[in-house]
This record gives sequence, C-alpha cells and structure tokens, in this order.
Amino acid sequence: MIIISGYTGFIGQNLLSCLDNSRGISLRTANWQDRMDGETIINLVGKAHDHKGEATEKDYAYANVDLSKAVFEAFLNSSASLLIHVSSLAALEEYEADKPLEEMAVCHPSSWYGRSKRTAEEWLLNQKIPAGKKLIILRPPMVHGPGDKGNLGLLYKWVSKGIPYPLASFNNSRSFISIANFCFFIQEIIRKQDQLESGVYHVADDEPVSTKEIFNIIKKVTNKKVINISLPKYLVRTLAKVGDIIPIPLNTKRLKKMTSNLLISNQKIKDALGIEKLPLSAKEGLEKTIRSFGD
Repeated sequence: MIIISGYTGFIGQNLLSCLDNSRGISLRTANWQDRMDGETIINLVGKAHDHKGEATEKDYAYANVDLSKAVFEAFLNSSASLLIHVSSLAALEEYEADKPLEEMAVCHPSSWYGRSKRTAEEWLLNQKIPAGKKLIILRPPMVHGPGDKGNLGLLYKWVSKGIPYPLASFNNSRSFISIANFCFFIQEIIRKQDQLESGVYHVADDEPVSTKEIFNIIKKVTNKKVINISLPKYLVRTLAKVGDIIPIPLNTKRLKKMTSNLLISNQKIKDALGIEKLPLSAKEGLEKTIRSFGD
C-alpha cells in the first residue's frame, strides 16, 4: 500500500490515479498517524505560494515545517520503509540560475514559501534514519498538467484573447516538469528504491524551455495567429514597475519569473535509477497541458 498525505491537491490526485494500491489520508482526520500502514509514504502536505498575499510566515512554517515533522515521526513509527517527501525547487532557488543547479548547490530561498521548504529539508536531513528505512527528498520545479493552469493558464488566456506577446526581446530558459514525468519518477523511485541512497534529488523534464517557446506552443495548439512583439527591455521593466502599484497583468515579480533563467539538473536521479530518457519531452508535456485548457 502507498499512502499519500496531502492528496487533495493537483499532484496528489494525479498520483492516486497513476499509482496502483494507493490511498490518500488527511492530517485533519483524528488519529491519522494510525493510518500510515503502507510500505511507502508520499508526503505532499504543505502550503504553496499565496498569490493573494493573505498567508503569514507562521502559516507557511506550520504547513511546510511542522506538518512535515509530524509526517516524519509517523513514518518512523509505521511499517513503511520508504518516505518520499516532496519539497520544491524554491527551497534552493526561486528566481534565477543560468546553469543547471545540482543537489549540492548552496540554497538561496527568498520567500516565506521557499524558506519554509528549506527549513523542512534541513530538519529532515538532520534526522537519523533507522536501518531498513529510507528518506527521499524531491525538488521539482513548476509541475504542470491537465487540471492545473497556474501561470500557464495566464499565458493561455493571453493568447486566447489575441493579445500580442510583448516579451519577445527576452531570451530565457527554464526547467519545468509535466505531471506525467513526475508520476513516472515516483513510480521508478518506488520500484527501484534499493538503488537510491537517502537524500535530496532533483526531478525535472529533460529539456528546459523558454517563455517565448511556451507562447508559440499555445499559438500552435489554439491555432491563434498572435504576433510576438519585441518591446525594448527598459520599457517592459518600466511597465512591470507600474504593475507593482496598479493591478495590471504584469509586475516585477511576474516579469522576472517569465524572463529569467532557472535551470536544474535531473542527472543525479536519472543515473541512480538507470533512466536514459523520460516518457515525455518538455514540449510534448506542455502541449498536453495546454490542450487540456480548452476541454
């Protein structure tokens, strides 16, 4: 039996669909610790980015640190031999990395979200893992797929309305992971867990893509003839600063996410599991996600 804590979200629902003999549990249920009766526990409990700005630092600490500690303690007292703790690339870096980041890179989380994810990682890595048990910490970049629009949904709406892409003067490269490839990694980790040492592993698609490429994929999928405009970078940055004050679709934080490089390497886990190539290329995964927006 595979136990998934935090199963109600996008990733959890997809894992329940792809993993045989899996069951979700809620930490809001009384005596939830007694239900950790599987061979593998996947911990998805946590609080993601709060785009409305309503969450506090304590909210992140409780959801991402305190609850992770509770799940780990339950793991120690259970019959499970494997705990897969899903962290985030934000625990390492949130905005910019021009070269693919490896697992031993120095961490620079900058938000309450990223810092809380890193704090949980540090606590877990400092715990003694008993013989016969294993802890795998995964750091994915943005996970996308049918059922979750996120920032891709914003670009999709942009194209659907026929709005020209104004950021063509920026050339960037970013790592993503499709939910199909994420589920594949989880399946392989469970199946080949004896080949892995406890520790941190990065999971991502094999190829990075640019925001401009994503925009072109959306145009292809939607068959919309929307033009790309190369506005001067200084003008775009000025407009983004205006967006920090007035609620328009672009602000400095969003601009940085859409135009900076943020790359991570998935080579460590691929080498450990003997994976040469993931099931979907980055572009295939993006096309699949974007097609779902029109369903």
